[in-house]
Amino acid sequence: MIAVGIDVAKDKHDCTVVGGDGVILADSFVVPNSQEGFSRLLGQIGACSGDREEVRVGLEATGHYGTNLLRFLVDAGLAVYVLNPLSTNLYRKSLSLRKTKTDRVDARTIAAMLLSGSGLVPYRAEARRTEDLKSLTRYRFDKVRERAKLKQSISRLVCILFPELEKLVPTLHMRSVYELLGAFPGAAQVAEAGLEELSELLERSSKGHYKRSAAEEIYEAARSSIGAWAPAKSLELQHTIRLARELGSEVDDVERFIKAILVEIASPITTIPGIGFRMAAMIIAEAGDFSRFESADKLLAYAGMSPSTYQSGQLRNCYPHMEKRGSRYLRYALYNATKHVCRYDPTFAAYLGKKCAEGKHYNVAISHACKKLVRVILALERSGEPYRPAA
Repeated sequence: MIAVGIDVAKDKHDCTVVGGDGVILADSFVVPNSQEGFSRLLGQIGACSGDREEVRVGLEATGHYGTNLLRFLVDAGLAVYVLNPLSTNLYRKSLSLRKTKTDRVDARTIAAMLLSGSGLVPYRAEARRTEDLKSLTRYRFDKVRERAKLKQSISRLVCILFPELEKLVPTLHMRSVYELLGAFPGAAQVAEAGLEELSELLERSSKGHYKRSAAEEIYEAARSSIGAWAPAKSLELQHTIRLARELGSEVDDVERFIKAILVEIASPITTIPGIGFRMAAMIIAEAGDFSRFESADKLLAYAGMSPSTYQSGQLRNCYPHMEKRGSRYLRYALYNATKHVCRYDPTFAAYLGKKCAEGKHYNVAISHACKKLVRVILALERSGEPYRPAA
């Protein structure tokens, strides 16, 4: 067996090829991030070993910089291992007391980790679908956060321009209200519009839900409103509403793609009560290949949800905090999914109530329920069977 360590960068990749006996076969050669560079790397690997089944290639999970190289190597039939940067950093420090970190050293460290064979699982071509799902779920997560900020801005501007409106509608963030404020961004503009025009706009945008009586109520509130006449803020409100609606349309398109991928994956965790397609997609995307995790503890550690441990002599941590060093997206998905499962599944609801009755804080009790949920998720993924509530 030979190990190929690759330190990935934006424009070039530093590579080292090491034999199974630890002898360096090709030391620190650099290939550009191009088709020519990829072919040169493949040729160098072939010169060191004629049998590709004996080759292990490792690279760190460095975001998008290594995506094209990873796909090229997998398509070439090589066993590729994607390593956690935290693990490689700790492994490098364990090899030497010197504080030396270069691209060359990183490539050698990765090759040494491959030779150690410490429970590493190769990247599979089927994981591309999961990578696509990860890209979409993270994109949706960021867009939803952006939309939330825009909604906060809309609420702030309405509080200045037409504060009475919020008490007259179920929520400001609905289609009919956005149509109203987009056309008349302020109490003064609503009052100038006239009752007939206002009534027609509300009935059309709400699909007949808001009749003339609702329009009269809003019109009278606008005439006696304390809202400020502020053309600059009215313009800001119109633009913010437009951006929020565009983001909403983008999120809907992304969610349709996510649903289509979930149908192809057909994961049994979608059958757990309380786990909708959004949380299920994020859990599947961030966890990746569930076979990598031997136990629920390892999956929790990967999400950064395991308690930290510190002990030295007689000193023991009496209040261990959550590590929070793993995937923040997976941690977010598991935590929120647990809350919904505890709400809709009687078994989890009883378990959460039991932990709270023991005097545990709600968040601590949720973390216990989360560990139980992770055990269920792993069991379902291994068996492929749908979730069956406890009798």
